[in-house]
Amino acid sequence: MPKQAQVVIVGGGIVGCSVAYHLTLRGWTDVVVLERKQLTSGTTWHAAGLVGQLRPTYNLTRLAQYTAELYSALEQESGQATGFRQIGSLALASNAGRFEELKRGASMARCFGLEADILTPRQASELWPLMVADDLVGAVYLPKDGQTNPIDTTQALAKAAKRRGARIFENVKVTDIIIDNARAKGVRTSDGEITAEYVVNCAGMWARQLAASVGATVPLHAAEHFYIVTEGVPDLPKHSPVLRDADACTYFKEDAGKLLVGWFEPVAKPWGMSGIPESFSFDTLPDDFEHIEPLLEAAIRRVPALARTGIQLFFNGPESFTPDDRYLLGETPEVRNHFVAAGFNSIGISSAGGAGKVLADWIIDGHPPMDLWDVDIRRMMPFQRNHRYLKDRTVEALGLLYAMHWPYRQPETARGVRRSVLHDRLLAQGACFGELAGWERPNWYAPTSTEARYEYSYGRQNWFEFSADEHKAVRQSAGLFDQSSFGKYILEGADAETVLNQVCANNVSVPVGQIVYTQWLNHRGGIEADLTITRVGETQFLIVTAAATQTRDLAWLQRHIPDGARAVAVDVTSGYAVLGLMGPRSRDVLSRLTDADLSNEAFPFATSQLIDIGYARARASRITYVGELGWELYIPTEFAQGVFDTVKEEGAAVGMRLAGYHAMNSLRMEKGYRHWGHDITDEDTPLEAGLGFAVSWSKAGGFVGRDALQRQKDEGLKRRLVQIALSHSDKLIYHNEPIWRDGVLIGRVTSGTFGHTIGKPLGMGYVENRGANVDAAFVNGGGYEIEVAGERVPAEVSLRPFYDPGNRRVKELSEEPAPALAAAS
Repeated sequence: MPKQAQVVIVGGGIVGCSVAYHLTLRGWTDVVVLERKQLTSGTTWHAAGLVGQLRPTYNLTRLAQYTAELYSALEQESGQATGFRQIGSLALASNAGRFEELKRGASMARCFGLEADILTPRQASELWPLMVADDLVGAVYLPKDGQTNPIDTTQALAKAAKRRGARIFENVKVTDIIIDNARAKGVRTSDGEITAEYVVNCAGMWARQLAASVGATVPLHAAEHFYIVTEGVPDLPKHSPVLRDADACTYFKEDAGKLLVGWFEPVAKPWGMSGIPESFSFDTLPDDFEHIEPLLEAAIRRVPALARTGIQLFFNGPESFTPDDRYLLGETPEVRNHFVAAGFNSIGISSAGGAGKVLADWIIDGHPPMDLWDVDIRRMMPFQRNHRYLKDRTVEALGLLYAMHWPYRQPETARGVRRSVLHDRLLAQGACFGELAGWERPNWYAPTSTEARYEYSYGRQNWFEFSADEHKAVRQSAGLFDQSSFGKYILEGADAETVLNQVCANNVSVPVGQIVYTQWLNHRGGIEADLTITRVGETQFLIVTAAATQTRDLAWLQRHIPDGARAVAVDVTSGYAVLGLMGPRSRDVLSRLTDADLSNEAFPFATSQLIDIGYARARASRITYVGELGWELYIPTEFAQGVFDTVKEEGAAVGMRLAGYHAMNSLRMEKGYRHWGHDITDEDTPLEAGLGFAVSWSKAGGFVGRDALQRQKDEGLKRRLVQIALSHSDKLIYHNEPIWRDGVLIGRVTSGTFGHTIGKPLGMGYVENRGANVDAAFVNGGGYEIEVAGERVPAEVSLRPFYDPGNRRVKELSEEPAPALAAAS
């Protein structure tokens, strides 16, 4: 075993071998893979080997598509048989809600050229004649899906990597990651130390423990996963498509005339709470037929031949799951050069090719090759490695793979982790809470005598009218939002301004009390963060970002503070509650509680002041995410309850309502305000996103990404973000719906909801012009349709927001009365 290597990969499953394969494919041959026992001996060896390509999001589907393409050619490249074949998959729907989900997925598939056919029950039965189809309402068939042999495919990746120089060592246990100055420098093993420039943690079920030893957060937990293999099934067609009956939590895979039948049960069994045995290798877990019996009975109802067929194998083996059912990829924010690819939630085989490729690119190029926010490890919060939290969430996480993926669906387990200091007050007012980054946040408020709980659907859910009333209050009077979940940092020091001006596209050389809206860009011009910065002192800045990106954005800032710079960033999220007081009557409410001058002249838009409010002193920032006059109130936590009580009391006189995040979403959509992670990502530039007004081209010293933006500006824009309004008010859009222009597919929706002031379903999305520039003439000159669950719906598309495009209401320049709630809603 060598004493040093450029890259050490810990873990010899299919993911670790894929990372090695793709590193060597890029020309990095000094790669060492260390496996504690034998290759595939953890989880890979007992995987079902399904290779599905359609995933919940655009980019995850791109990665799964790449995996299928890789496996189709891997046997020829490596000389190792893989067992891969594209036999297709058939997803069943036994109710209208499931069929809606499948049809929306089929529409999304068109965005990236993935063939998906919507079938009748009869057509589905012809593809899978042994199943009962009497109760089905439809199905979707993906002919390019497939299956593979996990062990053979891993060996093929390993063989190809070794041919290009990688070295693989089995029966070598990694005991520690060597750290120097918060940077990975190698590993300690049972056979000695290896120094390395990069350490890649592909340790599967062991990844959390290994990362925790160096203070990194890799939240995953193992769960028991069950399947059976039958004896030969008479009349079972060879190479039948993989059959997924998600309503019965079941999948069926034909293999050599037998059936592998597996389940993702709603209440799972976490495993390994006391640690994984040192000897664990190709091991199985004890049978638990009682746990699976109800699901087996449902499988028999779908495929009656199972009742007449013996069971050759009852299998139970562990697989690891993450809190949000998406895998963990990328460099850990706590430790530089420590990369992770783990927590694959039972889709490791179909994800390994794409994950290995993009992680290898990330390591070599220093940045991810595409938007990977769905799986970026920086989305995780430090508390999420808590053992009890992971155990409780895993009970639910396994089953969510086949549960209905309703819009706005909220997790039910491991809740109540992070609560605003106002939580109990909001609960008493009827708040229905959603969860984001562990925060309990009020999404909507139920009237008295109405239970505050979700009733999910793809149409107007039970909270629709309640949220519409909140929306109306903000447009016509005032609304009060609890925005305490904001990520909040202080950057302080003599060089703070210089540091921020390099990181920010906009100019932060502003007077004290000025608020700057800006993006942080990468060197390709892509948007890494979307936030506000308030100059609160000559050498001090308050940075406010979204709750979901609290970890990511702080890591980005800290890594862009040069060595020796006199500036330090501190996370102060927990120190401040935030109340958003928004609406045309917000000044009336706030003026009753403070002696500060709140007039336009004394307190203009995009400025911030410390003011007395009630018995407290708080920072009032005149800024908005809803498109109305308003203030965000930053209140030291211990004063927040008192301030809330006084604002609520005074607001009653003008009809102020408590408002939730669903109302905020519909308000921001009408105004065309972007949402990072949906409408803007690290693949989108400010120019494409219509945010060029927040770019300071002439500031001294430039900024990260300026050169790339300048090139794009000179060459013209090939894609643009547009606003969308559907003509049919009963068809809601959410994300990834195809955009058609004059019968040609030109883009996809990035986010959507219903706009209660406009009275129509609204969305945003990017459009392209077959490689040519996208200008106003192109956008305005076509006829548009949005494909919703297989149906094309006429739509209006605009480069300008549908509500107050001139910003007159935000800056309080309009004398028009507040708009009424549109009758169409």
